[in-house]
Amino acid sequence: MAIGTYDEYKKRLLAMKPNVYLNGKKIDRSGDWIDGGTYVMKQTYDAANDPEYEDLCTATSHLTGKKISRWTHIHRCQDDLFKKQLMTRVMCHRVGGCTQRCMGTDALNALAVVTYDMDQACGTKYHERFNKYLEYAQEKDLVINCAQTDVKGSRNPKYKRAHMQPDPDQFVHVVKTDVDGIGIDGKPCKGMIVRGAKICNSNAPYVDEIIVTPTKFMGAGDESYAVAFALPGDWDGVKLMALPGKHHERKHLKAPFAEVGDVESLTIFDDTFVPEDRIFMNGLDQPDVLQYAGYLALMFAHFHRHSYTGCKTAVSEVIAAQAALVADVNDIAKEHHVREKISDIIGTAELVFAAGQASALRAIEFPNGSWVPDEVLTNAGRKLAGQKIYHEYETLADLTGGISASLPTEESFYAPETAELCNKYIMRNPDYTAEETHRVMRMMENKLCDAFEGAQAVAGVHGGGSPLMETITMMSRYDLEPLKDIAKYLAGFENYKKCPRYERATATPRAMLERFKKTEVKK
Repeated sequence: MAIGTYDEYKKRLLAMKPNVYLNGKKIDRSGDWIDGGTYVMKQTYDAANDPEYEDLCTATSHLTGKKISRWTHIHRCQDDLFKKQLMTRVMCHRVGGCTQRCMGTDALNALAVVTYDMDQACGTKYHERFNKYLEYAQEKDLVINCAQTDVKGSRNPKYKRAHMQPDPDQFVHVVKTDVDGIGIDGKPCKGMIVRGAKICNSNAPYVDEIIVTPTKFMGAGDESYAVAFALPGDWDGVKLMALPGKHHERKHLKAPFAEVGDVESLTIFDDTFVPEDRIFMNGLDQPDVLQYAGYLALMFAHFHRHSYTGCKTAVSEVIAAQAALVADVNDIAKEHHVREKISDIIGTAELVFAAGQASALRAIEFPNGSWVPDEVLTNAGRKLAGQKIYHEYETLADLTGGISASLPTEESFYAPETAELCNKYIMRNPDYTAEETHRVMRMMENKLCDAFEGAQAVAGVHGGGSPLMETITMMSRYDLEPLKDIAKYLAGFENYKKCPRYERATATPRAMLERFKKTEVKK
């Protein structure tokens, strides 16, 4: 197959075993609660089969040479990174927000790098196992997500290590290894039992597969928490506590923006058997891989933040587009303050995208053949996007006005007794019809006042890591000592008669891994 279709994807979903829990009841993957999320997935499949988007949304597999979806591709050159970033941007325009497939792409790319490095250092066989899984995912064009964020339990510093938690299940961990079970193919096999939960796990109820990675560095005593694996979304022992998100339902003014939604999940692994061929890290079985838990966590976060330089660029551009349109509908588009506010949003979008492009330009090839972008630039772009997002919503609310929160119900514009009056008094700029004005204001109601967009605003700050995490990452990679030498020269310090030549080296998670090897594990 290689390039799949939406109909094939939807057929797989409907064939899955019920393991989604909504309002306390176990349900299958039918019903309108899932429609907003699957609408987004439809756009990704449709684009991959559209010649207009072929150069962005498809690629050539380095494993098989086949044409595949770029959502399942491993970045093998700088151009792959550029195209992934641009694909994310363009697809986000198409759905007015998150494309929801970047997590799977970023998890696959992180595992491609880290499993290879583990095998070289520890004598494991994870990379060969991963490549078989990757080929399967590419051939089926699977929708995959990544479950990384553990529920984490107490944040008290005395419980700083995963194994120190009062409840050991607050981080996903291996309960038992080398156990007998049944594999994906229905045949007996060896494997491991895992327990724990992942939170903030977007779209888990409508993906084919869930990839689990560690959430942070692990130290001595955390061996069972150094774990990574992949399972079908409906696998026995996987329980998905669903939180659907969607815009206010419309009966008359159907529009692409109103169709979009998602489903968040608290994803629970309740003594779940993981077949051996789906295990990509197991510290309980092989303690030497302990140091690679944090490395994998960082590598996923790094690739994901690079995706965000495409995604958050598009989110800002969508807000800028809506701001420009609503300002025109309100007949204030030529006002200086309006142009200033919109230019601020556009400037943020372009700077975020430029940071992602620059990080791809400074990418380096890793031993497995993957190309990894510069970490400081990627995090700088993502941090800027997270810091600005609430201000962009504020600007949109300012240019829209209070009508977004007090618009009469949709039915009022169509009921015989009220339609004429509602359409008369919603008019603003005479260049727009009453229905066009109504459509714009209904979109603003969706964007600014419904629960789904409230959640999207929070996700704009915290998705992929909050600005604090970007600060931590940047400051752990950026070497300030040679930077200070420039200031010492400028201040006239003795022994600084000549300004030192300073060119920042490309920063990658590998540097953090080496630092961790020297300190944390030894402790």
